Amino acid sequence: MDTEAVRERLLRRREELRQRASEASAEARHEGDPLSADFAEQVTQRENDDVLGAISDSARFELAQVEAALRRLAAGRYGTCAGCGEAIEAERLAAVPYADRCRTCAEQASPRAPARH
Repeated sequence: MDTEAVRERLLRRREELRQRASEASAEARHEGDPLSADFAEQVTQRENDDVLGAISDSARFELAQVEAALRRLAAGRYGTCAGCGEAIEAERLAAVPYADRCRTCAEQASPRAPARH
């Protein structure tokens, strides 16, 4: 595994997420676009604020995962499953570079969606 390439990828993603969270927070605070005097328009703006809040929260959550992956990389534990201690599949790390569990452990840890009939 090319740890330097992984590190660069994680650092780029970290910057993207920081930017996304910052922009969403600024928009939600209406820094460049104050609330409208029109009540109906304010309702729409507030609904947009909820979406922006969700985007910001999502970015901050992923950012915390990226930061943890960078710490694991620095400590020499990157690519090792936190659940079973085995190596995380290369395909999984390629798709989710901040993954801390192998596919099997991740599936066991997440609740399954109810079956549809």
